[in-house]
Amino acid sequence: MNRLFGTDGIRGVANQEPLTPELVGRLGRQLVATLLAHHGVSKVRLVVGRDTRLSGPMLEGALVSGALSAGADVYTVGVLPTPAIAFLTRRLEAHGGVVLSASHNPFEDNGIKIFSSEGAKLPDAWEDEIEQELRQPDRAPRATCGELGRRIDYAAAENDYIAHARRACSADLSGLTVVLDCAHGATYRVAPRVFRSLGARVLVSGARPDGRNINRRSGALYPEALQRKVVAAGAHLGLAFDGDGDRLISVDERGEIRDGDYALAIMAQHLSARGRLKGGIVVTTVMANLGLDTALTAMGVRTVKTQVGDRYVLEEMLRIGANVGGEQSGHLLFLDHATTGDGIVSGLQLLAVMCETGQALSMLASSMTKFPQVLVNVPVREKRPFESIPTLSDSVARLESGMNGNGRILLRYSGTEPLARVMVEGREQRHIEAVANELATLLREAIGR
Repeated sequence: MNRLFGTDGIRGVANQEPLTPELVGRLGRQLVATLLAHHGVSKVRLVVGRDTRLSGPMLEGALVSGALSAGADVYTVGVLPTPAIAFLTRRLEAHGGVVLSASHNPFEDNGIKIFSSEGAKLPDAWEDEIEQELRQPDRAPRATCGELGRRIDYAAAENDYIAHARRACSADLSGLTVVLDCAHGATYRVAPRVFRSLGARVLVSGARPDGRNINRRSGALYPEALQRKVVAAGAHLGLAFDGDGDRLISVDERGEIRDGDYALAIMAQHLSARGRLKGGIVVTTVMANLGLDTALTAMGVRTVKTQVGDRYVLEEMLRIGANVGGEQSGHLLFLDHATTGDGIVSGLQLLAVMCETGQALSMLASSMTKFPQVLVNVPVREKRPFESIPTLSDSVARLESGMNGNGRILLRYSGTEPLARVMVEGREQRHIEAVANELATLLREAIGR
């Protein structure tokens, strides 16, 4: 068995190792055993939700059965965004929460993300314990018949989450037209309800899930259709979520895409001017555009960088006491309102700034000017250390030196897919495209699939 837990839980092709019902059932029992040991309780409570993938009910049934057989009480909440499970885990005072989702991946994939009782990612050490046990012969405990857990279908879950999300925005959205792209995923019911309940006129696409169309040419990874709809409708804003609803990409009234870097610049400027940006710090990753660094420095805001992954951003935010952070990809963390990335809450934050300032999103976004950036994904057969690939390090040094301090190169592997990512930034688009293609060619020749 290869390593199970990656940067965002367990991911893989549904109904193939490791995401088979048999292993997921064992995981359910082992998770209960781990929570019992660390919480020192006699009965564990879990919250379990999922996105709209065809494989969701199968894996949910396996995980819930395993947890029940270990004696846990399980609150099932159905199809809800990942951040809703984090919130409900805290609200119901559960010992853990589980989301069955592969986020932005295609429908054939699925995944398992586990939250702690605080609604944050399960500690790495606990994940390691679970993984080590799953590598051994099955020895997770089974409850006696009289001690089996109860499955509780928690019907109030959707309304509870909507009330929570609404609290992130005190503004009246009456008079605003918002276009939502729900990626045929977990936000397809709750997102329109949230924005309409605050007074907005809401137009919706990507809200007809069939189990197979999640993320298909829609949502945060494919905002092109949303751009056209925003302009055609004369809308004030477009919001695109990914399949599990923890990511946001915005489109302004002119049809321009505004990613997570723009959102961070807008929120930093707004909160800093009002003394509400804790520590005067924004936490982001090494993938953030150089334009964000330049804009934040001009605002007098300090930037702290982490490796790629919202879990690392969150860990650093908690360590230094920051309340704003996130990624260019649209994973945004506003810890005054949520414990994890939440696309709906992020969209409400932008709308609140628009209402409070009276400015359109395009005007707010003008606080940052992006450097041209190219990202090339190279499918790989193995994730060999980059320094072990002949000529690659020398090529990176030579090409970066040629930028004379006006650009950068970043190579990294995806934490959830067999991909090497080549990111190049600089002042001239044609040049950085040539640099990215040269490095991608070296990677394909050495370790490409």
